[in-house]
Amino acid sequence: MSQMSDRTGVIHDLGYRGYAGQRESTAALVRHLFLTGLRHAYGLGRSGRSKVLPFLLLGFSVLPAVIVVGVVTFIDADSLPLSYAAYTSQLQMLTSLFAAAQAPVLFSRDLRHRSIVLYLARPLSAALFALTRWASLAVAILAFALLPILVLYVGGLLAGLDVSEQTPDFLKAVVLQVLLASLLATITGVLASVALRRGFAVVASIVVLIVAVGVVLIVQGVADFEGIAHVGEVAGLFSPWTIHNGLAESWDAGSAIGDLDGAWPAVYVVTALGLVAAGLALLAARFTKVGAR
Repeated sequence: MSQMSDRTGVIHDLGYRGYAGQRESTAALVRHLFLTGLRHAYGLGRSGRSKVLPFLLLGFSVLPAVIVVGVVTFIDADSLPLSYAAYTSQLQMLTSLFAAAQAPVLFSRDLRHRSIVLYLARPLSAALFALTRWASLAVAILAFALLPILVLYVGGLLAGLDVSEQTPDFLKAVVLQVLLASLLATITGVLASVALRRGFAVVASIVVLIVAVGVVLIVQGVADFEGIAHVGEVAGLFSPWTIHNGLAESWDAGSAIGDLDGAWPAVYVVTALGLVAAGLALLAARFTKVGAR
């Protein structure tokens, strides 16, 4: 027993070579993480089943645009039957479902399986990790919303529509979509980081994005019918879709609903940017808390 207690540990050289090459910078880590998140949002690099929903929703969103371009070309129309911003608004159900379904892929899994600890073991702060994940989701949502109106724009020009009339409306719609994608990524990202189960996160996002906008529209309709001043404008601040529609109308981008006068467009923009900033702060705090455990 005394001889066994006097024994010390032995280091065995198994022949593994240490890594002596150049290590990638933090910027390279962020770039790889962003691209991986963007690919995963569409199921690329994952199982075949993971690709079905995002591409099915994308196909449903592009198909009406193809039909509209075909009709415009066939009847030789001199304008599109709806504006680019109005088209985005009409497809809010599909866009909301895409955001709600893909946010847990980028946020819930890392927190539920605690792989965030491995990410943060590298020289990557929790705030930068959260920002990168958010950017992947925001760009994925933007691509989802942008592709249909890009089909409308290019198809309309090929059909002979006036480029000087179409381009300003298209660019306004793109700016609105950037703001909308930022809001959707923030809301669904925060919810997915709290509700770690995919099903709970999806349901919570659907309630906030789809059910809430219905309530807001009802309030706006009642306020407009009763002539109650500014109630509709205030109610519009509680949904990313009514923010989008209100700004589209005030910027003369042709949305079907919403009408903002005076300082209200600035209030909507400031509110949207404030929500995005607050959401990013919550995401950074959430990843920091879980990564420190």
